Amino acid sequence: MKKHSFVHYLTKILIDLMFYAGIVTCIVLPFLMPQALDFFSYSQEVRWLFTVVLLAAGLCAIYILFQLKAIFKTLLVGDPFVYGNVSCLRKCGTASFLIALIFLVRMVFGVTLGAALVVAIFSLLGLFSFTLKDVFKQAVAFKEENDWTV
Repeated sequence: MKKHSFVHYLTKILIDLMFYAGIVTCIVLPFLMPQALDFFSYSQEVRWLFTVVLLAAGLCAIYILFQLKAIFKTLLVGDPFVYGNVSCLRKCGTASFLIALIFLVRMVFGVTLGAALVVAIFSLLGLFSFTLKDVFKQAVAFKEENDWTV
C-alpha cells in the first residue's frame, strides 16, 4: 500500500533539517564553547567536560536521525515493514541508551534537572525503540508469511 501523506513528508523534511543542523552544530561546537561558557558564567575548567558531553551526545543524536531518515525512505516508498527498519530501530535504541549513559556519567560531575531529564527521556526512547523493533520484526514475519501464502 502506497499512501502518501502530508504528515509523512513534513516529518521527513523536519528530520532532514535536524540532521543537517546537527552536523553543523557538532562541527562548530568546539569553537563556540568558550563564548557560551563565558555567557553563562561557567569556569573554563569545565570546558572540556561540556564539549565532550555535548559532542558525544550530538553525534549519537545525528546517528539516530540518520537511522530515522532510512526508515522514512522505506515509508515513503510504501514498504515500511522490512528487516532493514528492524535494524534501524535497534540502532536507534542503542544510541538512545548511549546518550542516557553519557548524561548519567556527566551527572557524576554535578546533578542538574536538565541532565536528569535527558537521562529519563532517552532511557524511555531506548525502551520504546526496542519495543517498536520487536513489533516491526513480528510485522515483517507476518508480511513474509502472507506473501508466501498467495
